[in-house]
Amino acid sequence: MLDQLAREIRDGRVILFAGAGISRPLGLPSWDELIKHMARELGFDPEVLVGPGADYLQVAEFYRIRKGSIGGLRSWMDRSWNVSDEVILASKVHSQIVELGFPFIYTTNYDNNIERAFDLYRREYSKVASVLDISSAKSHLPHIVKFHGDFSDDASLVVTESDYFERLEFESPLDLRLRSDALGRSILFVGYSLKDLNLRLLLYKIKRIWEGSAYADKRPRSYIFLMRPDPVQEAVLQNRGVSPIVSDSLTPETALSEFFDRLLDLVRRTG
Repeated sequence: MLDQLAREIRDGRVILFAGAGISRPLGLPSWDELIKHMARELGFDPEVLVGPGADYLQVAEFYRIRKGSIGGLRSWMDRSWNVSDEVILASKVHSQIVELGFPFIYTTNYDNNIERAFDLYRREYSKVASVLDISSAKSHLPHIVKFHGDFSDDASLVVTESDYFERLEFESPLDLRLRSDALGRSILFVGYSLKDLNLRLLLYKIKRIWEGSAYADKRPRSYIFLMRPDPVQEAVLQNRGVSPIVSDSLTPETALSEFFDRLLDLVRRTG
């Protein structure tokens, strides 16, 4: 399976879809810290407002209702998600993403650390965060698509419950862009938990798009990197046309970089 994925990466036929797991090692705030910050800004004791298993989407919705906008929250997130150049340069995963040369990188992360890695390694790219960016993106450069928005544009951010409900319809310009990019290309998902309903619905929608065409049997294989085996999740993924690649690393902190190392080695061999 890895040999096939490496050949597709070498041929520029793989979209990387990156989740929060790639940024967590940089020391960014957790969702729990985000919720507590919102509670404090609203004048509540975080332990009172936020109980066990609190949903940050609902708290963010409450924040926007009380504050009238998420501008203050976005400013705090922008500051808190910002790390030094040295931290990014020390991130092996970010350098590997640049080196693997994906033509399209979709990310649901709000931070700009993937873009900064490209800047630091002096690689050009086009960023796509809204419909305004789609037509101006340069076709010969890698595209970094901010699927849940970018700190430079409050209106682009998918952070409240209402934002997510609208996103789950999968009819926005970026959703249409993904449908177009995914035709004839595989998708590699990394940094995701399968508890993420948004990801699971995305996989389901992609399956339905192909099933509704006359070319369902031509659908490229997609892949997801998992930190640990789970026979239930793996069976559901397989049914949705996604092949799980389960880590055999004994150290979760380096599992993704070890996986990317193997891919880079195979890409070089097939080149």
